[in-house]
Formats: sequence, structure tokens, C-alpha cells
Amino acid sequence: MATGQKLMRAIRVFEFGGPEVLKLQSDVVVPVPKEHQVLIKVHACGVNPVETYIRSGTHLSKPTLPYTPGTDVAGVIEATGDEVSAFKKGDRVFSTRTISGGYAEYALAADHTVYPLPGNLDFKQGAAIGIPYFTAFRALLHSARVKAGQSVLVHGASGGVGLATCQIARAYGLKVLGTAGTEEGQKVVLQNGAHEVFNHREVNYIDKIKKSVGEKGIDVIIEMLANVNLSNDLNLLSFGGKVIVVGSRGPIEINPRATMTKESSITGVTLFASTKEEFQQSAAALQAGMEIGWLKPVVGSQYPLEKVAQAHEDIIRGSRPPGKMVLLL
Repeated sequence: MATGQKLMRAIRVFEFGGPEVLKLQSDVVVPVPKEHQVLIKVHACGVNPVETYIRSGTHLSKPTLPYTPGTDVAGVIEATGDEVSAFKKGDRVFSTRTISGGYAEYALAADHTVYPLPGNLDFKQGAAIGIPYFTAFRALLHSARVKAGQSVLVHGASGGVGLATCQIARAYGLKVLGTAGTEEGQKVVLQNGAHEVFNHREVNYIDKIKKSVGEKGIDVIIEMLANVNLSNDLNLLSFGGKVIVVGSRGPIEINPRATMTKESSITGVTLFASTKEEFQQSAAALQAGMEIGWLKPVVGSQYPLEKVAQAHEDIIRGSRPPGKMVLLL
């Protein structure tokens, strides 16, 4: 190794597999930013379910091994490439994507995937913006094309994407219903934009939602666990209603006739299908939300870098507090 290279701690994955393949190394070379790149000193990094699928090798996206996971970092600009004009050393920022990986003390990112982090949000909150808020915005505004006055059910509302969806939907004038599986989760959902909340662990909660919305049904359902809920969702929809699938962990059997009678639709959403322009549009709206104050990320479980394997275990299987899971560096 050449002398003078700065080293850092980072998580490296050398083979696809379970959480145990996440290896903490302390001799990883700190990357150097090129033309339109910035180097961020990472203070916190969001943990997202998709990162567990990529790590296990079951996701369509398979990075070249070895790699460092993580896209949603928050921290301070350490260095900039020669062509970067929007940022300077010392700026507080958050990212929606990284080049070198976010589970590390330093992360390299393209300047167009980095945004200013306002002073009213801390780094943990900054690490909770990326995938959750940009996905929620895409699901509601691009995929569902929601309009003020419509009703939306956030099915699984107490996680990072769910709470982001509640906040955005309320800010855009929708009637917001949410579900959560714990008393604490229900409370947090109500505090973050939902008009009503239902416990999805209760046997008859679907009947309670039906009673609440009446015969018209629900205009839009943002679905976090389609492999469990999709069949019920189709029965809850209004005529012409839409289910937007944000998350699913397996197959489910549905009756297509349920879509025929209501001329309803099921649409999948993935953040990384967004164009550069769509990212910029989402960023403008979300930046306004930060300035006005309706965008307030809720931070849930927090782990040091060395406990990343536990974080990956807990995000899929664990019973965890409401909000966004983050790694602290």
C-alpha cells in the first residue's frame, strides 16, 4: 500500500450471504473525489431493508464484490472534486446514493446525489431522509398521482418509509389512515400526520378500516408488505383506486376479479428507476418540507458500526421501535 494514503473503518462484504458476511475492517483506503464527486465524513448512515436483500444475493442488483453497503449518509463535506461548485469543505449534507458505500467513516458520492442538511435536523435525522422520503414522494406523487382531498392508507406506517409517507400525504392535503403493530407505533403514526390509525395485529382491523371509510373505499394504498396484505388491499379500494407496492417479502395469491369490478390497479415502485430530473423534483419538494417544518424524520433503532450484523438481523426479523434505523459513526 502506498504511503500517505489515509485509512478508515468500513464494512466490507466479500461474499453474498447472511448478516455474518458484513466484515468491519479498519484498513480501508479513504477514497479521493474526482471531478463531480464529494467526500463526506459520515456521522450517521440509514439502514434499509433493500440492503439486506443485496447482501444476501437475492436482489436483482448485485454489486461487484467486495463492496461496502449503504446509500443514505449524513455528515460533513471533507473534500470536493475540481468541478464541484455547490458544496465546500465543512458543509452539512445528506445523500440519496453513494459511490463507495455508506457503512464507513467516509463516503464518496456524486454531487447531484447530495443535498444540504438544514440546521434544524441532526445527522441521525439526515441519515433517515434518503430512501424513505424519496421513495414515499415517488410512491405518492409520481406513481399514485395523489390529489388533495383523496384518502390514502399507509399499510405499515410506523417504519421509515411509512412515517415519511404519512408526513408527505398530510402536507399535500390527503385524508391519511395508517396501520402499526404496537401501541407505541400507533402513537407515533398519529403524531406524524395520520388522522386515524389501526392495529394490523388485530384480527378484525380490516373491518374497522372499512367502517371508517364507508362504502366509497380508499383511493390509494401505499403497501409495505404486499405478500401479506395485497388481497385485503384490493377489497378496501374505491372505484379506480390504486395499490402502490413499496415492499414485499414473498409471493401472495390474489383474485384478479377484485381489480376488474373496481377497475383498480396495482403498481410497483422502486426509487432507483427515478430519472435525475425526478430526483431533483422530489428534492425540491422535500427541501421545502424541511424549511417549513413538516419533514421531521423519526429516528428509531441506533447501532454502532460494529453492530451492523445485528442491525441487519433486526430490520428483517426483529421487533423494533418505530422510525428509521441508523448506524452511528
